[in-house]
Amino acid sequence: MSPLWSLGLGFVISLGLGPLLLPVLRRLRLGQTVRDVGPQSHLQKTGTPTMGGLLFMVAATVATVVFAPRDDLAWTAIGFMWANGLIGFADDFIKVRMHRPLGVRARTKLGLGIVTGLALAWLALGPLNVGSSVRIPFSPLLWHLSSSAFVVLVVLVAVATTNAVNLTDGLDGLAGGLGMIAAGLFALLAIGQGTFGIAIFCLALAGAVGGFLYFNLHPARVFMGDVGSFGLGAALAAVAVLLRQELLLPIVGLVFVLEALSVAVQVLFFRRTKRRLLRMAPLHHHFELAGLRETQVVHRFWLLGIASAVLAYIAFWA
Repeated sequence: MSPLWSLGLGFVISLGLGPLLLPVLRRLRLGQTVRDVGPQSHLQKTGTPTMGGLLFMVAATVATVVFAPRDDLAWTAIGFMWANGLIGFADDFIKVRMHRPLGVRARTKLGLGIVTGLALAWLALGPLNVGSSVRIPFSPLLWHLSSSAFVVLVVLVAVATTNAVNLTDGLDGLAGGLGMIAAGLFALLAIGQGTFGIAIFCLALAGAVGGFLYFNLHPARVFMGDVGSFGLGAALAAVAVLLRQELLLPIVGLVFVLEALSVAVQVLFFRRTKRRLLRMAPLHHHFELAGLRETQVVHRFWLLGIASAVLAYIAFWA
């Protein structure tokens, strides 16, 4: 059966769950609190339900289990997605229900992210027999790493990707659209490698995020929350590791990289000069404050995401 069936099932489940989940989130008063340090136009989003990432995580999981019930690689990607999604869930819950705006402490989130990254590296080296070799983009060559170097790389990829997607999730539909593009590209690469379990998972995730976007496009009726951004970032990181495409991930997720770099550069520049390099970080807020409408920024970033996915596809077959 074609892996494309998982794309359709993920979309349908996500779209169908939306009308069921959104009233529950409202009833539980799981509304987003928008901090007044951001663009003033975002203050009207206060109270919009969050934790909507549960939609696409559940949908992607069900669709994958239906079409790849015995694939160890697919189950590993699902497990890693949920492990990090639960970290995000705790962060959301503390912010919204316990009224602590910063949520889980940064050190705690980092520590938990490292633990899940170590678990992924152990599975790749051990039971899954993925090995410690990494494919080099634009080349047919493999980079053979020692086991310890591979573990460090996997942890870095896992932590960096989850946090980069989390930082990107600041405009309606932005992170979701970029995640759908990246998942679709990884599905093509997985098919090219003959890794059909991962292809099914990626297509299920792309379809599920597509269904979620029906509710998340501007003006958003629900946000994915940290549960969604951490889960989505973890899913992309796991897929890259299991396909041995860790070095291709920064190309596939170029916008995520730029968003994360914008925050790091802004902080470093301010510490040295006491001035701001950007109007505001992450990068999407800089363009908003420069005069672009929210939808204009999102659409332009999606276009850049598509271009980076095409470049990654070329790098894969080069």
